[in-house]
Order: sequence, then structure tokens, then C-alpha cells
Amino acid sequence: MCPIRLNAFIPDFLDKRLLFVTGKGGVGKTTVAMALGIRAAMEGKRTIVCEVASTENASRLFAQSEVGFREVELANDLWAISINPDEAMREYVLLQLKVKAMRDLLFRSRMFTYLAAATPGLSELVTIGKIWELAQLDRKVKHGRKYDLVIVDAPATGHGISFLQTPRTFAAIARVGPVHNQAKEMEQMITDHEQTGSVIVSLPEEMPVNETARLEGELRDDIGISVDHVIMNALYPETFSPADIKKIEKLGKSEDPELRAASRAAVSLATRTAAQHEQLARLREMISADISTLPFIFKPELDLKSARQLAEEVA
Repeated sequence: MCPIRLNAFIPDFLDKRLLFVTGKGGVGKTTVAMALGIRAAMEGKRTIVCEVASTENASRLFAQSEVGFREVELANDLWAISINPDEAMREYVLLQLKVKAMRDLLFRSRMFTYLAAATPGLSELVTIGKIWELAQLDRKVKHGRKYDLVIVDAPATGHGISFLQTPRTFAAIARVGPVHNQAKEMEQMITDHEQTGSVIVSLPEEMPVNETARLEGELRDDIGISVDHVIMNALYPETFSPADIKKIEKLGKSEDPELRAASRAAVSLATRTAAQHEQLARLREMISADISTLPFIFKPELDLKSARQLAEEVA
């Protein structure tokens, strides 16, 4: 099956090697991450979308069996993986210890299991370590594919910040040794604006807009990651002009109950649309990153056709 190509301009942030997609919980960042993955694959980039919360959205969207901790091909040039911290830890140990007997002894040790579970931030570190490994041109995993782009459906705002700070934290705690060195390498890649970037997803509502503005500053100032783009998701189209609204309001005085109901529905839609676009204007004033919008999909559940539609809208 031949890959699909778009003739449209590909956004600059999709030219990086590693892209974190984050935002307030419930804004649709998982949907946007998948749409960005589809868009990059449409342009011929070998792309993998990483889910870190075991939500398995990719498998549902593409009607495939569970992805799990393996690189599963979803479509031409598009793969997905769901990163389980326990599996990531096991893979890390397998790569570090060359002697099989030592590996088996370690995995059977209750003390190792207890320490791994009790160490704050360790699950985040091995998760980022796996993401970092996927983005390498010289991968350590046997038969590992080389990807042009790794897109991460990162944790929501608060957890997302601490998640991205984990390599720096461990590099400071472990002042020497392999953990320190590898954590430093991860931090250097995350803060390398040529290789790594981030996209913040927002909604046209007051609280998500406020949180997006705060998150932009935290990502840039506290972590040092590039904030390449903000996507305002689920924006209603401006269907009616002011003149249209006046005509529709007159219909609300009709004696026909169906016309009155239609008028109320149309006015309600116009009011909500206007409020959304006011929030979009607020966001433009509050942040410095470029903003693009994605339309609201009027379906009870996102399907693959709708995800492709969103992929084509990304600009």
C-alpha cells in the first residue's frame, strides 16, 4: 500500500526528532498527538507515537489489538508504543547487564523490586529513558527501527512538568556513574531546541487558556524545552455573521414553535462560538508561541476518518 502524501506545507515542529504533546487534562492532547503522528506519516516521516499512561488510544483508533510495550505498525510510516515503566525497567537492566545469570538473579530479587518501586521518580526516569532510546539514530535495542520523529503523548500539566524534570533531578542526585551520565544525556536532548520541542494543547475556555499561558512559561523557564506551537482544539466555526444573528433572533418571535426552537438553538450556538473566539483572542495576547486551531468534531467518539481530517487541518 503506497503512503499518502499531502501537498500542504508541513509544520516546522514536525521536523524535529522528539516532540512532547502536553496540556491540561481533558483538552484532547491524546487526539492531537495521534493527529500529529498521522500528519507526519502522511508526509513520509517514519513516526512513532508514544503513550505513557497505558491508555491504549492508538489501538482503539486503528481497531488493532493492544499495542503494549512493543513497536506496532499502525499505517504506512506510523508506529505506536505504550510504555509500561516495569517493562522499561526490565529492558534497561537487560541492556546494562551483559551476563544473563546476573540479570535473572536481579529480577528474582525482592529487594530489587522493592527498591525500584520505592525510589521516587524512577518509573518516570525509565519511561523517559525509553523515549530517548526510541529517538536515537544508533538504537541499543535489537532490531530497533530508526524513526524520523518520536511524538510523546505526555502527562497532563502538573505531572507533565515533573515528568520532564526527572532527568535533571536524577543527574543532580546521582553525581557520578552511569545513571548520572545517562540522565545528563536525556536532559541535554530534551533541552536541545534543534532536536526537541513541545506542543501545548488548549481548549477555548477560560481555565485551559490560563493554564496554557502558565504552562508555556514553566516549560521554557523551568525546564528549558522549546515551546514550538500551541493548538487550540475543538473550536466551533464562525457560522453566522452579525446580520445573520439579527435575522435569526427575529425568527424567535415567530408563532411557529419549530422556528422558535431553531432560533434559540442557533443563537445559543452563535453565543458559544463568540465566547470561544474571545478565549482564542485572549490566548494570543497571553503567549508568545504560534497558535493554530483544530475544529470541533461533531461525533460522539473520534474515529480514524476524523483523526485524518484533523491531521490535514494541522498547519
